[in-house]
Amino acid sequence: MAKISRRDVLKLALAGAGYLTLHPLERILPAPQFPEGDLLGRVLYKVDVKAAPREDAPTVNVLYEDAVVPWLRETVGPKPYRINQRWVETPAGYIYAPYLQPVRNLPNQPLTAIPEGKPGFWAEVTVPYVDLYLDNPPPRSPWAKDIIEVYQQHPRLYYSQVVWIDQIRVNEAGQVLYRFNEDDKHGWGYGDIFWADATAFRPLTAEDLAPIHPEVPPEEKKIVVNLTYQTLSCLEGNQEVYFCRISSGAKWDAYGNPVDKWSTPMGENQATWRKTISLHMSGGTTGAGYDTPAVSWTMLFNGSGIAIHAAFWHNDFGTPRSHGCVNARPEDARWIFRWSTPYLTLDQSDVQLTWPDHGTLVSVVERQF
Repeated sequence: MAKISRRDVLKLALAGAGYLTLHPLERILPAPQFPEGDLLGRVLYKVDVKAAPREDAPTVNVLYEDAVVPWLRETVGPKPYRINQRWVETPAGYIYAPYLQPVRNLPNQPLTAIPEGKPGFWAEVTVPYVDLYLDNPPPRSPWAKDIIEVYQQHPRLYYSQVVWIDQIRVNEAGQVLYRFNEDDKHGWGYGDIFWADATAFRPLTAEDLAPIHPEVPPEEKKIVVNLTYQTLSCLEGNQEVYFCRISSGAKWDAYGNPVDKWSTPMGENQATWRKTISLHMSGGTTGAGYDTPAVSWTMLFNGSGIAIHAAFWHNDFGTPRSHGCVNARPEDARWIFRWSTPYLTLDQSDVQLTWPDHGTLVSVVERQF
């Protein structure tokens, strides 16, 4: 819980001359040391740690992006002008819950070879974060360029992200490494190729994509997103079988200005036209744009690229804050993905449909009584 930023830590770790230029197969890729605990919290932004769960309580510490703390329990306390009133108790004080990503530290026994007859496999990050080492410099994607060229740091993947692994190597120290190829599977990435510590990744299994309620006729399944209440309901006929909070398009930018361009498009029976396990997403404008790799459990239902997908970069569900998409907790996004049609498999992990073929219909509405 020391007052040191992620950038400061990395600068110290990378202080050795030429460290960034060494190929990952020539050295050990150090694994971060995370605190013990069944549930942890990864700090998303610079945060004040409070003595009590309220904004006016004394500040007892300051934490920076990617600090990881034990998540003891969640409680309620006042946070003026914000929808969410949730706080997380940690050993050193209370942190406003939307500033913490709930994570776990679950390292894995790595595979030593790509499964026979397969070009690669999908894998989920199961630790708070893992550093990436670029194999084919210079970086191409905006997110990697900023981190590597501007800040002289290694980019990272975070808990719950899902990536395509197409090679496995063992370095001179005997450490197993996975190669994350952002361009190989679908061609939507920028072509960056990274190596990372294999223990951070859990290969997906058939069970991770097993359809939920496949016996229900597809035409009886429907998703309703309520912008007023920031909720999503999965319906089978008139029966709600799943419910969760979401974050739809933001109504204001960082400066408090209204931004209609980020609104989630309303409309009844918008057709799901693409589903993919993981997708590199980018858009927006300079100063207000975004470029994010490995956005998991993505289903596009609007021709402008609007999708329901997992979000690991905030924990503010129930508050409008996206660039138009419907953000959901990773566990909620996975359930919706498995339940909705078309159903996918590990071998058929990306499906695009052309009208009149379509998947589950999505209605985006406002307040309903």
